[in-house]
This record gives sequence, structure tokens and C-alpha cells, in this order.
Amino acid sequence: MKKLFVTLAFLCCVSANIYADPIDVIFEVIGKGDTANPLPKSPVNPPQATLDVNVLTITTAHPYYTLVLLDEDGVVVWQTVVPAATSTVVLPATLTGDFELRLYPDGTAYFFYGDITL
Repeated sequence: MKKLFVTLAFLCCVSANIYADPIDVIFEVIGKGDTANPLPKSPVNPPQATLDVNVLTITTAHPYYTLVLLDEDGVVVWQTVVPAATSTVVLPATLTGDFELRLYPDGTAYFFYGDITL
């Protein structure tokens, strides 16, 4: 009976981790403006997004983005293009650990970054 209880408790913990709620990704704004493409005068609102295992969902309307993942050493390990009509991006399942996620809006003088764990 004791073994059955321990087994059931273990399975509940494992299933709770598999079906965990998506995590909100918090983005900061970094300016990279220059004289040809200055920063906007009004504040820039970062996008809202959630991460569910390796599925990134951008929950706000957005322009065309270039999405870049950097490892802890600042090396680009993966990148893709996210069209304006796309809200879901599947990140590589082979990547595990802590990463910096950057979103570069097309034709702007800033980018958004946030930390994620895969």
C-alpha cells in the first residue's frame, strides 16, 4: 500500500510539471538608435508573450520581428523571422538552459529582450 501511495504521489508531481501553466515573458526595451534612425520620442510598449515548454506565443499585435536566442555567453544559437500575422513560434526542443530572447522589430531603432529558460 505504501509503494502504491508513493507511486501515485510521484505521478501527480510529474504530471503537474508537464501540464504547468504558460510563463509570462517579461521584455525590456533597448535602444540602438543612430542619426539615420533615431529612437521614437514616445515610450515604446514591449510586446506581451507567454512561454509554454518551447512554444512562444506573442499575445499582442506586432510588426514583423526577427527573433534571436542568445546563450549565457551572448552567442547567437538560433534565430528566425516572425511575420506580423504569426503569433506562435516553436523554439527548438534541442535547446535547454537559460537564454536571452531578443525581438527586433523591422525598421526600428530599438529591440526587446527577455530572459527565458527552456
